[in-house]
Amino acid sequence: MERNNINLLFRIRCNPVASTGSKAPSGSASVHVSVLCRDLLVTLALGQVLSLLICAIGLTSKYLADDFHANTPVFQSFLNYILLFLVYTTTLAVRQGEGNLLAILKQRWWKYMILGLIDIEANYLVLKAYQYTTLSSVQLLDCFVIPVVLLLSWFFLLVRYKATHFVGAGLCLLGIGCMVGADILLGRQQGLGEQKLFGDLLVLGGATLYGISNVCEEFIVKNLSRVEFLGMMGLFGSFFSGIQLAIVEHKELLKVSWDWQIGLLYVGFSAFMFSLYSFMPVVMKRTSATSVNLSLLTADLYSLFCGLFLFHYKFSGLYLFSFFIIILGLVLYASSSTYVAQDPRVYKQFRNTGSQLATRSPPLGPRVLEPSVTYTSLGPELGDELPVRVA
Repeated sequence: MERNNINLLFRIRCNPVASTGSKAPSGSASVHVSVLCRDLLVTLALGQVLSLLICAIGLTSKYLADDFHANTPVFQSFLNYILLFLVYTTTLAVRQGEGNLLAILKQRWWKYMILGLIDIEANYLVLKAYQYTTLSSVQLLDCFVIPVVLLLSWFFLLVRYKATHFVGAGLCLLGIGCMVGADILLGRQQGLGEQKLFGDLLVLGGATLYGISNVCEEFIVKNLSRVEFLGMMGLFGSFFSGIQLAIVEHKELLKVSWDWQIGLLYVGFSAFMFSLYSFMPVVMKRTSATSVNLSLLTADLYSLFCGLFLFHYKFSGLYLFSFFIIILGLVLYASSSTYVAQDPRVYKQFRNTGSQLATRSPPLGPRVLEPSVTYTSLGPELGDELPVRVA
C-alpha cells in the first residue's frame, strides 16, 4: 500500500495541471498553453484524416455502384475483414503469453463474436439504406450515432461531460443540418426510393449499432490493446461476413463484369477501409469515441467538395458555412477534458484475470478517498496510465 501511495503521489506531481490541490508555476503557464494548442491541432488533424479516408471509401463505392453497377457492400466489407485477419489475427497467433490468440479466445471469445456481428450489420444496414431513402436522410439520420455514443459512454464508460462538450456536439449537428438544407435547396435527392420510411429505419438501426461498436472499441483499445481489437474483428468479421456473402450476395457478385478498372476500385476500397480500421483505434485511444464520430461529420462535406469536380454537383455557400460550424464545434469539444466517475483500474476486470488483479491492486482503506480520473481529449496517453487528480 505504501508503494502504491508513493506512485500515486509521483503521478500527481508529474501532472500539476490535473491536480486540484496545486497550482502550476506562473512561469510555465505559456508552456502549458502552447502544449494544449499543439495537441488540439494534432487531435483535429487526426480526425480529419479519418474523414478523408471515409470520403475516399465513399467515392470508390459510388464509382463501383454507378459506373460499373457493382452493388456488393458485403463483399467489399469481406475484403477488409480478410486484410485485418491476415495482418492482425496472424500477429495475435504468433504472440506469447496472455496476448496470444488462443488465450484471448479462451477468455472472451463470445464477447468479440457479438461485437463482430454488430460491426458487420452496422455497415450493411447503412449501405442498404441508400436503396430506399434519400441521401439527405441518410446524412441527417446517421448523426443519431452521436447521442448513442454519448449515452453509452455516460452509463458504461462512466464518462462525465461538461456543458462545453454538449455545446460543441450541438454545433457539429447544426453544421450537418445546414449541409442537408443546402442539399434540399439544390435538389440533390439521390437515392429516393418508394419505401423511404423503411430506409430511414435502416439508417437509425445502423447508427445505433455503430455507436455500440465505437464505444466497445474505445473501451478495448484503452484497456487492452489495439492489435487485439483488430485481430478479433478480422477473425469474426471475415467468418460471419463470408457466411452473409454466400447467402445474400453471391448472385450480385456473379453479375459483376470483371476488368482491370473494377479490380483497381476494389483494391482501392479495401486499402482505404483497412487504413480506416487500422488508424481509428489510434485516434480513439488519444481522444474518445464521441470525439471521433464528431470529426467524421466532415466526411460528407469532403465528399461534396470532391463531387463538385468529379460529378459536377452544384455549389452552395452553405457548404462552406457548414464546414466552419462543424470545425468550430470540434474545437469547442476538444478544448475541454472529460472526466471518469471512478478509477479505471476496475475496468481491468475485463481481462478476466481473477484473483491476480486483487493481488496487484489492493483495495483502498476505508479512510482513503478513491481517486477520480481525468480523460483528456488533448495529448497522448502513456500506456494504460492516466493522469490522476485527488477529488
